[in-house]
Amino acid sequence: MKNMLLRFTLNGKPMEGTTQPNKRMLDVLRGDLSLTGTKEGCAVGECGACTVILNGEPVASCLVAAGQMQGAEVLTIEGMSETLIGSVLQDCFVEGDAVQCGFCTPGFIMTAYALLLKNPHPTREEIREAVAGNICRCTGYIPIVNAIEQAGIRILEE
Repeated sequence: MKNMLLRFTLNGKPMEGTTQPNKRMLDVLRGDLSLTGTKEGCAVGECGACTVILNGEPVASCLVAAGQMQGAEVLTIEGMSETLIGSVLQDCFVEGDAVQCGFCTPGFIMTAYALLLKNPHPTREEIREAVAGNICRCTGYIPIVNAIEQAGIRILEE
């Protein structure tokens, strides 16, 4: 397949390079750009470990073709940490013991980031619904929901 010129914004910075249009976004981020915070868990969009924000919406980057990145804005865990919401979320996850092995954490934080952008003070039910596509095998989810709820409270206070 012929390579394409790909132009998009990544973590607030313009990017340009060539890639195959059907290559997965996850492979572009991890392999081509060395942004390894986005994880590959299942490769079929079921676990949420590869969640990034594409044009304001959380997506499973293992299911998105590189061609869909053309002209798009992409936010990864690496760029999210530079934002107020991202910084508060990371602090709340650590303080609330919502991190065990850590493999799923970037995906949960990106999903929570998208939720808090749209709804800075979600209910526990809205949080559970938002993270339903993310799998964690260590925490039992309660600390994750607590951390996201606490982040929403802190963000409203700032």
